[in-house]
Amino acid sequence: MLLLDTALRGGTIVLLLFLVLLLLRDARESLAGRFGALFALGGAAYAVCSSPSFLTAAPAWLLPLHILAIGNPVVFWLLSASLFDDDFRPSWWHGAAWLLIVADGLVVPAIGGPSLQFICVAMALVCNGLGAWYAVAGRDADLVESRRRLRSLLIVLVAVYSVVTLVPVAAWPETQAPSLALANAAGLLAITLAFAVALLAVNPDGAILSLPITVAPKPAASVQLAARPGTPLTVVERDEDGALLAALRHAMEHDRLYRAEGLSIGALATKLGTPEHRLRRLINRQLGYRNFNAFLNGYRLADVTAALADPAQEAVPILTIALDAGFQSLGPFNRAFKAETGLTPSEFRRRKLAQTAQIAAE
Repeated sequence: MLLLDTALRGGTIVLLLFLVLLLLRDARESLAGRFGALFALGGAAYAVCSSPSFLTAAPAWLLPLHILAIGNPVVFWLLSASLFDDDFRPSWWHGAAWLLIVADGLVVPAIGGPSLQFICVAMALVCNGLGAWYAVAGRDADLVESRRRLRSLLIVLVAVYSVVTLVPVAAWPETQAPSLALANAAGLLAITLAFAVALLAVNPDGAILSLPITVAPKPAASVQLAARPGTPLTVVERDEDGALLAALRHAMEHDRLYRAEGLSIGALATKLGTPEHRLRRLINRQLGYRNFNAFLNGYRLADVTAALADPAQEAVPILTIALDAGFQSLGPFNRAFKAETGLTPSEFRRRKLAQTAQIAAE
């Protein structure tokens, strides 16, 4: 049984290390690619550390691998955030969370015994839950079809991973039964295979094709319904989606549907009389947007900037302008506006009106 356990863990480690090499080769420039490589490395470290051979007496050289394995739930959280939130950027407190869970995983078992092992498991489950939340949140607005499928699969993998690696530690902290270790090894290999297949697809030239990792160029707000860079508009207009593109342009530019409260891509597809998946594909592949809310915000921000630069609307409150353009509250509007222009709405209005007054004076 020990031989079978070693073989299963060996297969898991080889596959994960191969995944690390592929991600570092083809996706190292992306945040998700780097976190994916680190997560796979942590998974390989866990496969080594959880081997029955090291349960009674762990050698000193195992400590770095043990640290990687303990901190892997935080890495999974960051991987999920970078995969599913295009605007995510790690902060210092993510590093603090990693240090906290590693310190807890090293200190608590040493001083508290099995009765406090639940603390380590609970913290890991919280991180896994945060990762799963990123997979669930924003799924309806996600325009990248491969990423939408990965969201669903990742939730299942989180649940299975928690059962295979964390629950046994909490339920049977003193158990070292070979059958439990073997089930753990088999579960790790199955999860690794599913993770690798879901995250990666190989092109004929051997490069990784991973739409969730490769960030497509996002058109500026002022560009609106132009084709994405590198795709001539004449080609887009003449293809099978040309009629849908024209209808979408009319709905956005003439009917201003982006101002509708709570507009979803499903509701927009219904108004245009087209299947939702076809509209997702059009906005993503032809217009370069990865998120439906970003697509809408491009129009909303163009609407707002025009109003803020209009001297006739100088007395209109900024909040009123933002709500009229379709934003639901001031906080998200301010963040989106600052990200797009580099200025607060007040600063933008002040500069534009000053420029207009200077031109009029000349």
